[in-house]
Amino acid sequence: MVELTAMANIVLINPRFEESFWGMEHALPLFGKRANLPVASLPLLSALTPAEHQVVLVDENVTPIDFDRVARADIVGLTGMSVQRFRMREILEELRKRGAFVVVGGPWVTVKEDYFADLASVIFVGEAEDTWPRFLTDWQQGRHQPRYEQSEKTDMTRAPCPRYDQLEARHYMFGSLQISRGCPFQCEFCDIIVTFGRRPRLKSSAQVITELEAMRAIGMEMVFIVDDNLIGNKKAIAPVLRDVGQWQRANGFPFTFFTEASLDLADDPPLMQLMTEANIQAVFVGIESPNAESLRETLKFQNLREGGTMLEKVHAIQSAGMEVWTGMIVGFDHDDETIFDAQIEFVRDARVVHAMLGMLSAIPKTPLYDRLAAENRLDPDDQPAYGTNIIPRRLSREALRDGYVRIMQQLYDAKTYFDRTDRLFLDPTFEYNRAQRAYWRRHPLAWLTAQSKYLIRSAALYHRLMRHVADPELRQEYRSRIANVWRLRRQPSLLFVYLIKCATHYHYHQLTKRLSSADLPMVNTF
Repeated sequence: MVELTAMANIVLINPRFEESFWGMEHALPLFGKRANLPVASLPLLSALTPAEHQVVLVDENVTPIDFDRVARADIVGLTGMSVQRFRMREILEELRKRGAFVVVGGPWVTVKEDYFADLASVIFVGEAEDTWPRFLTDWQQGRHQPRYEQSEKTDMTRAPCPRYDQLEARHYMFGSLQISRGCPFQCEFCDIIVTFGRRPRLKSSAQVITELEAMRAIGMEMVFIVDDNLIGNKKAIAPVLRDVGQWQRANGFPFTFFTEASLDLADDPPLMQLMTEANIQAVFVGIESPNAESLRETLKFQNLREGGTMLEKVHAIQSAGMEVWTGMIVGFDHDDETIFDAQIEFVRDARVVHAMLGMLSAIPKTPLYDRLAAENRLDPDDQPAYGTNIIPRRLSREALRDGYVRIMQQLYDAKTYFDRTDRLFLDPTFEYNRAQRAYWRRHPLAWLTAQSKYLIRSAALYHRLMRHVADPELRQEYRSRIANVWRLRRQPSLLFVYLIKCATHYHYHQLTKRLSSADLPMVNTF
């Protein structure tokens, strides 16, 4: 029998993000927060760690890394996505100087296994519910492997409740909840199906509610359901949503949810109703392009199904009571100079406030990467001067970059941004929180308490906005828009939502200025 060594002192690190569309770096100070939401992997890995080990979580977006302290740990675990890879390398180099034993996992090393070369002692490819505990046992026995990869996808019904209690919850805007993994579709550019597969796997309702209780205990109120496609398995997600909705009503709707779903959500009114009853108030949808040929090229056939245009389907989701955020991409092979105005027109007509725009990029191990590599159309530079590693077919690289920047400038010009916002939120038929409002009608004391809270939070956010924003014209735009909302719709909950829209606009405004600067390297906002 092999004797195990003593317990391990383990530090798990999430690197800081570069400035990005969803990072909200410029808006976070207005909310008194340091980060948008916690990465899901750290508290999950802590829950997967046997009790005899000691685990410390370090999110660099919230707390600076004390490299000397970290290097004294027996095991340092580092995770990260593609946009974090440069900071990951810097962290690994610092830890190598100090002789630390470092293991690396997460989305980026999963698709680019050789990226960190000899900077890591161990890498984890893909999911780690089985491999992380196995590695710890191997480490205790002095026989760990240099590479771990699960032979089977994780059975989500066996996933433990993450250690949310180890997070510094007060510093985050949102909590993060994962219900499922996997997506049934085959978009050429997407690495989700590479990492998680095309067969969606779900947690049980009991697991989800246990996690909600744990997040409620640490004071979370807004939660992003981080599933890449919550409705990948419509039949399986329906009872989970139904149970979450019942739990919300029984507990006075303690959570506001946001999530991601495919556009075929619009084809399923009963499912949309279950989502709104669970108080999912916004859904991110991958539209990608108004160019049908580009959608066919990238195999995004779900956006081309019969039953209405993409614009009509976005409006159908909005009519069900959910705001729609969209992902948009420029740079497909079928895109030419007309795509830039077409993107702007679609976002305007769809009444989409938050449209995440990016230049098409090829992620290793995806079908897109393999195809473009075979066609010799990949920029080998790890930090491409044009902000993306693809070489477009019908556009020059300069035209793609400049068109991308122009779309961002026009979408997040203050007037056009707030015109879209007003067309959606001042439409009396748009009931963005209908389940919660129905609850308040039945519980007037809960309504009074909630509205009082929203008024106080609105006053605080307005005060910070007026103090923080230096541009007097921008401040005046915010003041006039806020006054108009209050004049037309005297709802404190809506006022607070609108103030959040002002704060997020300030972030986009600053981000767009950064993109427009010729003195700084081009950075894709993905």
